[in-house]
Amino acid sequence: MTSEAQGTAPRSESAAQIDAGETRRWSLIFDGDCGFCRRQVHWIQHRDTGGLILPVPFQVADLDRYGVSLAAAEEAMHLVSPSGTVWRGAAAAREVLRLLPRVRHLVWIFYIPGVMFVAERVYRWVAKRRHRFGCDSPVCRRGGPAS
Repeated sequence: MTSEAQGTAPRSESAAQIDAGETRRWSLIFDGDCGFCRRQVHWIQHRDTGGLILPVPFQVADLDRYGVSLAAAEEAMHLVSPSGTVWRGAAAAREVLRLLPRVRHLVWIFYIPGVMFVAERVYRWVAKRRHRFGCDSPVCRRGGPAS
């Protein structure tokens, strides 16, 4: 695994590896050009001791395979289960936490009434402003998905 301090990107698979039939792993679709997003994926990978989550930059993903549009992928991360269920934004973050042994004890917070409502708004606020948090992606620079 690479070091975040060295500024290297998190490990992700090539398009060929992604499409080769990863059926037991959960696919995390994210903006591979976004420094902020890559740091979050690195954080996830460090805690994914079972290797359950496959990071998939949307730039190389077959988004149709996942049922995710380009505009949706530019707007929020998506988590796709091995069975094909898709979560996006804060709901994807909640499910990622559930998959990580070291932090899954925090998932209950998302089930407190009203927390998902707030979490989704916070997620959207950060996503729209991720250029302020070290994102160098063209998507970040224009402030969201193309119209």
